[in-house]
Amino acid sequence: MVATPIGNRDDLSPRAQAVLAEADVIACEDTRHSRPLLAAFGIAGELLSYHEHNEDQLTPRLLRRLQAGESIALISDAGTPLISDPGFLLVRAAREEGIRVEPIPGPCAAICALSAAGLPSDRFLFVGFPPRTRPQRLAWCQGFAKEPGTLICYESARRAAATLSDLAEGLGSARRAVVARELTKRFETFLVGRLAELAQQVATSPEQQLGEMVIMIEGDARVDDERDRAEQLRVLGILAAELPLKQAAALAAAITGGARNQLYTAALRARD
Repeated sequence: MVATPIGNRDDLSPRAQAVLAEADVIACEDTRHSRPLLAAFGIAGELLSYHEHNEDQLTPRLLRRLQAGESIALISDAGTPLISDPGFLLVRAAREEGIRVEPIPGPCAAICALSAAGLPSDRFLFVGFPPRTRPQRLAWCQGFAKEPGTLICYESARRAAATLSDLAEGLGSARRAVVARELTKRFETFLVGRLAELAQQVATSPEQQLGEMVIMIEGDARVDDERDRAEQLRVLGILAAELPLKQAAALAAAITGGARNQLYTAALRARD
C-alpha cells in the first residue's frame, strides 16, 4: 500500500519510489493519472487499472499473481490507498491467504488538513465523501450529529457550497469549520469560520469552486457537557444519601468541577 503525493510531487518518499520501482505490477485507479507521476521519477513498471468499478473482478486475478510470488504495489490517484479509495477487498483477500501486506506511509489529505486546521485533533471521525443529493446529505448528517470529535470529509469544490449549506442545516449553522482546498498545490487555501459563513463564502467565490477540498467541522460540545452533567449528578446522588445537602453539593462540586450552587439546587429538587 504505497502513499503518493496529493499535489506536490516532492512528497513522494524515497522509500515509496524504491518500492514502486521494484514492484512487478503497480495497481492504480487511473493509469493516465499515475503514469506521468511515475515517469517523473523514472519508474516504468507495468500498470494495471484497479478501481471501484472493477475491483470485484480484478481482486482474484491480483491475488493469483501474489500467490505466484509477484509483488504488487497498490496506489490511488492521490494520497494513502483505501482512504475513500478502492483496495479493501485486495488487502482482506491477501491477509486471508497469509500474504504479507505492507504499508508505505506518506501523504493523506485528511491528516494533512487536520494538522493545520486549528481544530481539536485528539479525537476525530473521517466520514468520507458526502452523498450527492440534498435529502441524502441531510440524512447522512444525522448519523454523526452528536459526535464530539472533529468531523472530516472530502468533497469536490464544485459541490462544496451546497454541501456546506446542508452541513450547516444538519449540524448547526454556528459550528466552527475549516475548509482546506488544493492541499500542497500552488493555490492551497484554508478558509476558517462558521458553517453558514463558509457556505456563503464558497458560493460567492468562483476560485473556491475549483479543485478538491477537505471539510473539517468541530464536534458537538453538548455531548461532553451532557456527560459531565450526568457525572456531577451521579456523584451528588451518592453524597446526598449520606450527608447534608449543602455539604454534599460542595463536595460534589470539588470532585467533579461542577458549580456548587447549581448542584445544591439540583439536590433540593431531587429531595422535593
